[in-house]
Amino acid sequence: MDLHTAASKTALMVCAYRARASRWPTPLFVDPWAETIAGPDGHEIARRLDARFAPMELWLALRVAYLDRLVGMAVDRLSIRQVVILGAGYDTRAARLPRAGVRFFEVDHPATQAAKREQLGKLAGYPVDAATYVTCNFEREDPIERLAASGFAATEPALVIWEGVVPYLTEAAVRATATRLATGLDPRSLVAFDFVGKKLAAGQNLSASDEQTRAYVGELGEPIQYGSDDMLPLLYECGFRWVRSLDFNELALELLGDYKRDRQFRFQHIALASVRTPVANWP
Repeated sequence: MDLHTAASKTALMVCAYRARASRWPTPLFVDPWAETIAGPDGHEIARRLDARFAPMELWLALRVAYLDRLVGMAVDRLSIRQVVILGAGYDTRAARLPRAGVRFFEVDHPATQAAKREQLGKLAGYPVDAATYVTCNFEREDPIERLAASGFAATEPALVIWEGVVPYLTEAAVRATATRLATGLDPRSLVAFDFVGKKLAAGQNLSASDEQTRAYVGELGEPIQYGSDDMLPLLYECGFRWVRSLDFNELALELLGDYKRDRQFRFQHIALASVRTPVANWP
């Protein structure tokens, strides 16, 4: 694996934070493989970011925990049996959250996926076959078509987790992918993704820590390009007719029981979207 590529650096950093969060006295989740995947390189990248934005570990822990919980809710409450990890990186949900009759699909660029599978093959006990791996060059190939070629049933509902990707895309790319998900998936499907606010994406009127965080992520090779303060209009235009949005202060209050303004979580959000209302009283 080439640790000098941008994808490897950011993916390893996320693994380092998952490993650290797994060691909390009362963890929100446990990822037993994150420590080995991250390695010294991932932890060093994370330590450098700590100096710029200390709450990053907590932010990522909340994101992972919420999306993990969403998998269980989609399976139990919506009877979904297909989970798609779009832009999977070093995601381990297929191994961590197996459910009888539920199939996980990991979609990513061929080079990134090859590096991941090589790395996972070295981990003792990791169930490499827990996921169906779907290669997709997003610039030239249709992810829905690539999924269908790998056994994905487009006429059955799916949960799509699009984690840690949207802020690094152009608005045009976000629109194109969101539209394809709205039109190509069964309308009962649910799409979940994180996004940042417009000021953070544009680099306008930021605190010193936000400016440093934005600059550091750009140095790693994935500059923040897109942000929104209201994702509903874009998702409506892409074909979705049910949208919910949470910010990380709300997640912290729910999962940790507190609110601390100095975390500056008001710029980070998670959106849920579906073409059809999932169920009555869906949270």
